[in-house]
Amino acid sequence: MRTALVIGTGLIGTSAALALAQRGVTVHLTDHDPEQARTAAALGAGTDEAPDGPVDLAIVAAPPAHVAVTLADAMRRGLARGYLDVASVKGGPRRELEALGLDLTAYIGTHPMSGREKSGPLAATGDLFEGRPWVLTPTRDTDTEVLNLALELVSHCRAVPVVMDADAHDRAVALVSHMPHLVSSMVAARLENAEESAVRLSGGGIRDVTRIAASDPRMWIDILSANPGPVADLLSEFAADLDETVRALRALQSSDEAKRREGATGIADVLRRGNAGQVRVPGKHGSAPRVYEVVAVLIDDQPGQLARIFADAGMAGVNIEDVRIEHATGQ
Repeated sequence: MRTALVIGTGLIGTSAALALAQRGVTVHLTDHDPEQARTAAALGAGTDEAPDGPVDLAIVAAPPAHVAVTLADAMRRGLARGYLDVASVKGGPRRELEALGLDLTAYIGTHPMSGREKSGPLAATGDLFEGRPWVLTPTRDTDTEVLNLALELVSHCRAVPVVMDADAHDRAVALVSHMPHLVSSMVAARLENAEESAVRLSGGGIRDVTRIAASDPRMWIDILSANPGPVADLLSEFAADLDETVRALRALQSSDEAKRREGATGIADVLRRGNAGQVRVPGKHGSAPRVYEVVAVLIDDQPGQLARIFADAGMAGVNIEDVRIEHATGQ
């Protein structure tokens, strides 16, 4: 791949453009907001000037609701040899393209499984996709050259290619991304009108659960509008579990010993199932989860404290896999 056109210079589009530009690919940038494309170009993601002719690969990084229309326009104008999108939903856009009667041999749907709570080109980084799964959804009609271009893009971004059926992908992201986001938002919504004295007690647990609730609501409305059925099915199952958990908790309030035992069994069951599900979450770079030694260190809130810990760990030949900082209330 020598040339690419990125259509849509938000977080994902600009991050892909940065990765390609860093590897010597000539990248052209365009966006419905020209200022956003100019910002991406100023960051080193490419040029906002139009290409002289067809590029090797056109990357459509538009919201799911606009993917099919944007792709159709690019394909009819013959802007590239191959076309792909990076939307978080795959089945819907492809069916829309089929309904428009387009030849889809030059198209492949893809989805990089990476992102941030922030959006726009200023949030982009060239290593956003490093070590992350990048789903490819080829069909029997997909031209081999186009599949190879998509794999080259994934390689340049240092991501891990994963081949899936489009509808299976949509059910999977409903489970591991879309439903959790809504659940996180619903938990965070409990804090909106909570007493300030209660909110001040927040610790790592509530921060972990609500972190993704900080994402742009407009972006998520677009995403969920493109995949409502699978998400609704999962939330229905979640709601049934929630009802059972509420009943178990009510039983724990009972003065009847048998009911209390029944309630405790119900709570133990949901916690056990949670344990069983959590251990299935992949570890670093999608590998099997590993158990790491956890070392708690109490430090003062002073400059250089973390640097000393990192330096000592390095001298001891210890790799720090992750860092978590817990701030004591009021300190």
